Amino acid sequence: MARFDYPGGEHESWLERVAEPALEPDLPIVDAHHHLWVRDGTPYLLRELAGDLHAGHRIVATVFVECHAMYRPTGPEAMKPVGEMAFIAGIGAMSDAGAFAVANVCRGAVANADLTLGDGVLPVLDALETAADGRLRGIRASVCWDADSRMHRTVPQARVLGETSVRRALSHLERRGLSLDCWLYHTQLSDLVAVADALPDLTIVLNHTGTPILGGPYRDQQEAVRRSWLHGMAELARRPNVVVKLGALPARFDGPNRAAGLPPTSEDVTRAWTPWILPCLELFGARRCLFESNFPVHKNWLAYGVLWNAFKRMVAAATMEEKQALFAGTATRIYRLGDIP
Repeated sequence: MARFDYPGGEHESWLERVAEPALEPDLPIVDAHHHLWVRDGTPYLLRELAGDLHAGHRIVATVFVECHAMYRPTGPEAMKPVGEMAFIAGIGAMSDAGAFAVANVCRGAVANADLTLGDGVLPVLDALETAADGRLRGIRASVCWDADSRMHRTVPQARVLGETSVRRALSHLERRGLSLDCWLYHTQLSDLVAVADALPDLTIVLNHTGTPILGGPYRDQQEAVRRSWLHGMAELARRPNVVVKLGALPARFDGPNRAAGLPPTSEDVTRAWTPWILPCLELFGARRCLFESNFPVHKNWLAYGVLWNAFKRMVAAATMEEKQALFAGTATRIYRLGDIP
């Protein structure tokens, strides 16, 4: 649940207490994963996103990812997510028209669809494509489930991705050239391996660095978590149809700022996340990795400009060709964004 406020609220003022000039400000960036919504009366829409995009980094385009925003209030349940794509088409049109001086916002969009519908997902995909007005690039499956009931579950049972109806729906994505974004826990990575094997022509975008669970019931099992996560990521890396979004890791940042009640610096984020980011780069390579902001979710803990500075610090030793892939090229290719002005 978002806890920040706009405009000029306390949380925004708190984030502004750590201001950093943008590193490598001319490096093009495609923000490959962000949301837009109104939650608890608090908006994060084009105006609010634009405020973050103007943080000094060269954001040349963005990809919206479904977040249950602006669903149709009435009609068949399966068709309610179509409202979100209509909403995003409007946001994209505003950006294209020059609103808030940000270009190519929502140049691509990843929608939600009930994949348990099997063949019944076809009319939903048709409706999503029409509503998105040329922006639809894929569907996201949020299938987080863990055997420990204390963990947040987004689906009612384990191994949803293996259900016959879901596999049928995924085969339709494959045929249409739509990608599958997937959010699951590190304990479920083998489920995604099975999908990649069954549908080798389906482009799969693993969200959030594979979501290693570092808290809750796993808090005292960090080494076991890391071994399990690394094994799963290595298996996925052997499947050429899988790419991974880097970011959206647990937001515990140690250091003097935490002790002082301040937001983290980019150095703080770099120390916390590099041990998870660099193994992905080693396993998948730059052409199969793409950075994500996961804003406004991660705006709960850190500023937009600080986040992109942290990513740049993490890959400071990379070649320029690798940086161009990580920050824009992979996202542009995977989400078929075309030539970005």
